[in-house]
Amino acid sequence: MAQEPGTSEQARTSGDAVERTAADTASAPSPASALPSPPAPPSPPAPAPEELSDLRVLKALAQPRRQQVLQHLIVHGPATSATLARALGLNTGATSYHLRELARYGFVEETRDGGPGGSAPGPGHGRERWWRAVPGDRRFPPPSRQSPETRLVIDELNRQSYAADLGLFEQARRDSGAGPDEWADAFPFSRGTVRLNLAELHEFFEEYIALLNRYKRPDRDTPADARTVLTRFLAFPAPRDNSKETDTP
Repeated sequence: MAQEPGTSEQARTSGDAVERTAADTASAPSPASALPSPPAPPSPPAPAPEELSDLRVLKALAQPRRQQVLQHLIVHGPATSATLARALGLNTGATSYHLRELARYGFVEETRDGGPGGSAPGPGHGRERWWRAVPGDRRFPPPSRQSPETRLVIDELNRQSYAADLGLFEQARRDSGAGPDEWADAFPFSRGTVRLNLAELHEFFEEYIALLNRYKRPDRDTPADARTVLTRFLAFPAPRDNSKETDTP
């Protein structure tokens, strides 16, 4: 335990009076001379919602291999086309093409600090090009504004997402049972029901997004023992109970 200037540990803890010398007094900083703590850096602003309504963008995103590439970057962080090819069982040429297409529509970008230990070269430097997923709040248009073709593409994107999410969850459960792991109990899961009107459901969703953004932070502010945690939100009106309908005469 650190000691106060001119005060022994025994005297400080027992409350005994201690004579302070001139040297002791001079070495003790006065409150007026103490420097204020620097202000905490402001949290980054939450991204503005971006609606994905362009059919060309949706079709580009719905390509299954492209979805795999994007998901790998989101879950595992920045990678090169070579490491992605090995992880996904693709050839490097195909992976590079999918990365360029994803970058064309703003889903991925080259990064300067994506390599191990932040050592990745910047864009256009070195032989390896590192890529990262671009964060954002991307949303599909509501069904009332979807054309029949757009709805087919969005339905396919949702189908791929549900299957990928289930696969990741099952893999995490298998990995947690493979050996001692303090994260093995970190599977918060909740199922519930609540009665809401349409406006309240929209508000509920926006509050969830705000909570998610509150915990997002730059890498420099992330604890060393942090891990990527996948969160999913799904809310939908319960099917109507047709048994309660009465026949009209």
